[in-house]
Formats: sequence, C-alpha cells, structure tokens
Amino acid sequence: MAATGITAGHRVLVTGAAGGFGAPTVDRLRAQGVHVVGIDRVGDARESIIACDITDDQAVDAAVLEAVTRLGGLDAVVHYAGIGTPNDAGGPLHPDAMRVIDVNLLGAWRVTAAALPSLLDGRPGRGQRARVVFVSSELAYLTLPFVSAYSVAKRGMTAYADALRLEYGTELHVSTVYPGYVATPIHDAGREVGLALEGQVRREEVDDIVGTVLRTLGAARPPRDTAGTFGGALELFAGRHFPGVVGAAVVNRLRKRAAAGHFDTSPIAAGLVRRLTGRDVTAAVPPAPQPASSPEGSNR
Repeated sequence: MAATGITAGHRVLVTGAAGGFGAPTVDRLRAQGVHVVGIDRVGDARESIIACDITDDQAVDAAVLEAVTRLGGLDAVVHYAGIGTPNDAGGPLHPDAMRVIDVNLLGAWRVTAAALPSLLDGRPGRGQRARVVFVSSELAYLTLPFVSAYSVAKRGMTAYADALRLEYGTELHVSTVYPGYVATPIHDAGREVGLALEGQVRREEVDDIVGTVLRTLGAARPPRDTAGTFGGALELFAGRHFPGVVGAAVVNRLRKRAAAGHFDTSPIAAGLVRRLTGRDVTAAVPPAPQPASSPEGSNR
C-alpha cells in the first residue's frame, strides 16, 4: 500500500455497513474511488452489503471470503458493527450482557481474524502495510451506569487492537477511534427502557466520527488512538489518567439526577435509585419492554 494510505483503487471491508456510521463511510469511500464491500445483519446486493451474523464463526469466515473475492484482495477493514443493549452490572450475563460483548468485541475479533490472511497477503516491507480501524467508544474509559457490558466490550476492543498491533504491527497499521455520544440507532435500546443519553452527555455528530475514520484511513502515518473531536480527546484523556476524579463526578451527578426523579420510570435503574437516594421506586416502574436488538449488530 502506498504511504499515502487508502486512496482510489484500494479495497476496504466495512462492518455495520448499513448503520449510522457505516453507511456514510461507505458512500464517501466510494466517492473517492475506493472499492468497498460491507458486512451487516441484513444484506443488500445492490449496495454490495453481505448479510452476516458476526457472532457466528462460520458465517463470518464465509462472508469475509466472499468480500475478498468480490474485491480481489483487501487493503483495510473498518469495524463499526455494534449494539448497545443496557444492562445491570450486578444482573445476569444472559442474554443482554453476553450478546453485547459477543457482537461488539468478539465480532470484531472474528472478522479481523478471518480477514487477516488477505490483509497480510503480498505486503512485505515498509510502506506496504494494510490497515485495521476499530471504532471503540469513550465509554471504554468513561464508564456510565447500565452500559457495563458495552464498556467492557469497548475496552476489550482497545486491548485487542493493542495486541494486534504488537503482534502484527510490522505489516499492519492498527488504529482505534473513540466516539463520544452520537445520536445513531445504537441508542434505541436504551431509550426504550428510559435510559436515553440525550441531554446527559456532550454530543458529537456523525460526520465527526466518519471524518475521523476517513482521515485515519488516508493518513500516511495513521494515529494509534484518536477521538472524534477536541472535546472528546479531553474527555478521553481525563478518563484514562484521572479515573477516580471522573468517577466521583459521575456518581455525584447521578445522585442529583436520581433524587430529581430522572430514572424513576426505568426498571433497570430502580436498584441504583434506592442505593443512591434511599427511595424505592419499584412500584412506579412499568414492566420493561424487550428491546429489539439484533445479535448481528449493525446499530452503529
């Protein structure tokens, strides 16, 4: 690969290709003359998106092989696929927590492992390295309540990216992008159980993240880790280097919001409200709806 990075004629695989980040990334790469094939829970032959359950080893192997065959090789993989089903850190692992970890972390691992032989094929020497871009989250280091499985998965993704870079860095550029809160469908499951993040955290835009991923793909020397905005970079730095201070601030804000009744209608939050305020709101909490989240994961 040329030292200028991904340009016209290169070949890219994008997971979560029909999602809030994936679709505009695919469109913009194609506009630049890049050849792109996507993987998503629902395929679309017209858009060159292959249907794939990324929690299924055999399905991933088959989908990646088909993508590489269509493209005639592979120069880069971008990982967007993910789901964001809320969970209680003290609650059961199945089904929600395990599904989130399987899609967000192990799904990216499966796709990378399946794509690795094609990424490494015929790329000896400097300046010829393929690229893998993991789209993690600020929640990997800035943990909020009811996203423990998501935070575990995204911090695990960061660790996996570090391991991949260590073991294959002579032939791969490996980058991790950390979005903040962006209003994409991945947040629908939280909204359905009264745990919307809108208005609670600083917002970034889809183009902030898509633009960051495209710059990372095109950079002669892609960054190891990067946030989507300057504000995101500050938050990421604080979460990594001052976790105690950040955690105390989050708990203080949670206590105020719980006292003001912001979580009273959420079944998952009833225990936290009781622990933080002493109030029992279980009688006022309606039965929890079942969020319709796909195990394949494309809600990014």
